[in-house]
Amino acid sequence: MTSKDKRTYDAIVIGSGASGGWAAKELCEKGLRTLVLERGRDVQHVKDYPTASKGMWEYELKGAVPLKDQLAYEGQRWMRADVMHWKVRNDEQAFIQEKPFHWFRGYHTGGKSLLWARQTQRWSDFDFEGPARDGFAVDWPVRYKEIEKWYTHVEKFVGISGKKDGIPELPDSEVQKPFDMTCLEDYFKESLKKHYGDKRHLIHARCAHLTEPKEIHFAQGRVKCQSQTMCNRGCNFGGYFSSNSSTLPWAQKTGKLTLRPDAIVHSILYDEKKSRASGVRIIDRHSGEEIDFYAKIIFVNASTINSNAILLNSKSSRFPNGLGNDNGLLGKYLSCHNYRGKGNAVYEGFTDKITSGRRPTNAYIPNFRNLQKQETPFLRGYASGISSGRPFNPERTDLIGSSLTDSILNPKYQGWYIASWMMGECVPVESNHMRLHESLKDKYGIPQIVLSVEWTENDDLMVKDYQEQTEEMFHRAGFSNINVRDTKSPPGSDIHEMGGVRMGHDAKTSLLNKWNQLHHCKNVFVTDGACMTSTGSQNPTLTFMMFTARAANYAVDELNRRNL
Repeated sequence: MTSKDKRTYDAIVIGSGASGGWAAKELCEKGLRTLVLERGRDVQHVKDYPTASKGMWEYELKGAVPLKDQLAYEGQRWMRADVMHWKVRNDEQAFIQEKPFHWFRGYHTGGKSLLWARQTQRWSDFDFEGPARDGFAVDWPVRYKEIEKWYTHVEKFVGISGKKDGIPELPDSEVQKPFDMTCLEDYFKESLKKHYGDKRHLIHARCAHLTEPKEIHFAQGRVKCQSQTMCNRGCNFGGYFSSNSSTLPWAQKTGKLTLRPDAIVHSILYDEKKSRASGVRIIDRHSGEEIDFYAKIIFVNASTINSNAILLNSKSSRFPNGLGNDNGLLGKYLSCHNYRGKGNAVYEGFTDKITSGRRPTNAYIPNFRNLQKQETPFLRGYASGISSGRPFNPERTDLIGSSLTDSILNPKYQGWYIASWMMGECVPVESNHMRLHESLKDKYGIPQIVLSVEWTENDDLMVKDYQEQTEEMFHRAGFSNINVRDTKSPPGSDIHEMGGVRMGHDAKTSLLNKWNQLHHCKNVFVTDGACMTSTGSQNPTLTFMMFTARAANYAVDELNRRNL
């Protein structure tokens, strides 16, 4: 009994990434003793960022990774010495690609909040009403007006740089001053205005970087972004938002947080008599010991694919197909974003101008397709990221004396380039799914995940339109050497997995209600990407955090009313 008491909390949060960190912050602030379970190693802010601010010349082989050291990570991207400490070995969690799929994971405290691109565009009712308007997926159980204040709540704490643009399809955020656009981006912005009026906009991409820190950010121990553009190594300054620099330390200050790393979540325990979840079973990553923890409410924030897997593996007499899975839809309608389209060009002007310093973000063209009416052969639309610059010729290190000095200090600049990439909304379809293998297990004895996701005709048509429209916009702007292409990259390459435990009005067609509660197990909340009914064309993490803060406050209120 004493042992069980020590393993009993008010709340358990599975996962310590962007959404899990927000669950911990909100629950602890409300006075709940909260256990956060993280399957990877512990990473403490600043202390465990071994490559932060380190110059590439300080690495052996200038940051290249020897082939023998790459073998354990075969097939993964970003094989660079500065980020190898975040990578997950392939044998850590074996999974099956029934169809090609790139699955990027962050198994350490803070999860992918240390690795994300930090882009933070809000959703609008063009997105929340999309399924009802176009007849795909199911209707979202929320609209913008009822969640608007939660976007504001999150943004003020996180710190967002950008501008108030007054665009209906991309509601304004609470922002600090933006990073400057380049002269070429300013020129392209005016070109879009000239040729498309108010139908297409080039704006500062909103991003989770502090440019004008407020008292709330200093209280977190964070300071202004230094524009080092070494963000995915971990930021000693806390200039960008991560769980490690922000929400987890904030929760820790309440005295209510217990963080347990190296905890592989096996399943959620269900009490048949009380008709509610009673706790979480983990496997200690080092000892292999099974341990049960108990709580009144449980937040599932293990990232989309693992959140689905945990629920599917949480079987009982009441739920033989997985927790809350009466309708058999758990793991189905898995989706992501379509990043296949890429474009680039050059511009012969502005030869008297260069960029000054670095910038950790980019410019952004919000979706302009199918907003007021269906105008294309594909459903929904896409946004575009825009970046530009003026590179210089490589340094001549074969010179000596003053010639070498001059080569290093006075580089010869090339012409201006501009680059574009698409972020297309993928329409969720039932055939795109994940499931657990019937017999194969991973190294911890947990059924292996089977991923079965592929592009649809809608995605192909969207890429084609992106290519045509990007070429047209570049041509009208007077750019040359225009190259637009379809990379044919597989699903998952965007790192924006969503769905499988979608929200909805009806328990027959969805798993979660408008408060992110499982319809059939009210004390379990799912607020990471797994909850998403559709994907929008915006980077999704801000919306995950917003739903988490909203659900956590609702959960505490319901707990106080003794409804959970």
